[in-house]
Amino acid sequence: MNVDKQSKNEILRQYYGYDTFREGQEELIDAVLDGQDVFGIMPTGAGKSVCYQVPALMMDGITIVISPQISLMKDQVRALNEMGVHAAYLNSSLTYGQYKLALANAAKGQYKIIYVAPERLETAEFLAFALNAPISMVSIDEAHCVSQWGQDFRPGYLKIKTFINKLKIRPVVSAFTATATKEVREDVTELLGLRKPKLVVTGFNRPNLYFGVSIPKDKKATLKQYVSVHSDESGIIYCATRKGVEEIHELLLKEGYPVTRYHAGLDDEERRRNQDDFIFDRKPIMVATNAFGMGIDKSNVRYVFHYNMPKNLESYYQEAGRAGRDGEAAECILLFGKKDVVTNEYFIEQDRENDELTETELEIVKAAEREKLRRMTWYCYTQGCLREFMLHYFGEEMAGGCNNCSGCLNDTEVTDVTEEAILFVKGVEQAGGHFGEKVIVEMLHGSLTPKVKQFKLDQKQAFGTLKAVSLDKLSQISRQLQMNGYIEVTSSEYPVLQTGKQAEKLLFGEEKLMLREIKKESKKKVSKARSKRASQMAKSNSIFERLRKVRLDLAREEKVPPYLIFSDRTLVEMCQKMPASEAEMLEISGVGAHKLQKYGDAFLSVIRSFGEE
Repeated sequence: MNVDKQSKNEILRQYYGYDTFREGQEELIDAVLDGQDVFGIMPTGAGKSVCYQVPALMMDGITIVISPQISLMKDQVRALNEMGVHAAYLNSSLTYGQYKLALANAAKGQYKIIYVAPERLETAEFLAFALNAPISMVSIDEAHCVSQWGQDFRPGYLKIKTFINKLKIRPVVSAFTATATKEVREDVTELLGLRKPKLVVTGFNRPNLYFGVSIPKDKKATLKQYVSVHSDESGIIYCATRKGVEEIHELLLKEGYPVTRYHAGLDDEERRRNQDDFIFDRKPIMVATNAFGMGIDKSNVRYVFHYNMPKNLESYYQEAGRAGRDGEAAECILLFGKKDVVTNEYFIEQDRENDELTETELEIVKAAEREKLRRMTWYCYTQGCLREFMLHYFGEEMAGGCNNCSGCLNDTEVTDVTEEAILFVKGVEQAGGHFGEKVIVEMLHGSLTPKVKQFKLDQKQAFGTLKAVSLDKLSQISRQLQMNGYIEVTSSEYPVLQTGKQAEKLLFGEEKLMLREIKKESKKKVSKARSKRASQMAKSNSIFERLRKVRLDLAREEKVPPYLIFSDRTLVEMCQKMPASEAEMLEISGVGAHKLQKYGDAFLSVIRSFGEE
């Protein structure tokens, strides 16, 4: 494979303004340049796009990037053009005339990188171009969308393998995603036709993110208090339903915040306008359903606030991961309420998105979704380290806590509940595996509810054996027993408790069950990294605000989002190092040659005048 004489490090410095690659990037780039298929699983904000953009600029031909959302394509193309790279996108947002012109320019070789929606791959016009173009690489972003076991399945992704097979010369194929369980990885490899791909998993940990879960009595009051503290920052607030988005949007609007909204019930034009208002920081607070966000590359989102619990950890990790993409400290806050579980159960039962599935296949998918929902609920209830819980779910182990989540910062106490746990498991055994958690808890507590009496559970030996334990604590013990495998829940529409595979270890005294409970919720909702950033900003606030203002002015002139000129992280480094020349400015991370030539004087002027003062 012919590659450009300019080295990967020179390209990284010139276009991106960085001196070193992040974890996993160089390994993937080298494999692509060697002609090998690659599969990169890297957390949001880890720089997946660099892994295909750098080799794309080094190889002779064109790189086709397949992306699931218009917003992602626009963001990426806008960013590339800002760096001085010729790129284009082909999707439904273009008029027919614009689409024809873009294809004609592509055929002339004007673009090194072309973003395309998967639905366009089999259209006659695009195929006519692709079959005669020198395509050196096909890169698939958000690759988990090809899998029915993934959280964002897109039937259009199933066409990618067919498209690649139609090309006269098979190009290198690269695939990237932030979340992929073992099943999803296998699906991606097979359904995209990857050939012995170089697999790089860099880990799911994002140390700059603080994770917090709260179970408040008044969600709206909690949200209002949070936003008031972070009123000068950009954030995303996720709600489970359109109605929820409208209510929270109206609430914050009345409080005077610069807020906008996004959900599937709005017309295309309003969604586009609202998204642009958010991206361009005209309205830095976005209230949205999960319809918003995939591919949003806004680097200065300082918090992602989940007003409702998502239906699985994959979705939560992706949505929360939209905070702190610049590597600066950011917060991911989740408010949990029992109604969130009911709402998500309803969504799972009503899901009819994939008409191609048989009833049997659909039930298998639903069962998997119910299990994912159960684990998402455990995350909300866990009193241990939230990051540890999440990493374990994705197959990555961590021990000792992170000291950067509510689980680590809350004041908790650990108690031995082995005796209660043994009685609970025996109660499940006596119930014969026919009842759900609520009924089992009522039986053990000695509650003469209609169901307990109807099924004569009050005549079981286990009835009332845990009468001294509160219903809430019994539910906590139940969840802990499930998490440890001592009892299991059937993944059916009407889940029931059964004894688990690990039950004997508990019953025969080989293991104990410890329960961690909150004594006092930490008032310190901010991580150490976040506090350090706030301290730095307080010291250099004046210069930082001046740099932000010049960035905003330039962004309005250029009609691009402010973060595409320079990220918050780059501005922070300017505040710390106070560069006085172009050479010193080039030493700042995120300042490349093209951006220095275009914007350097404006920022150097502000820094010099501040220094003179």
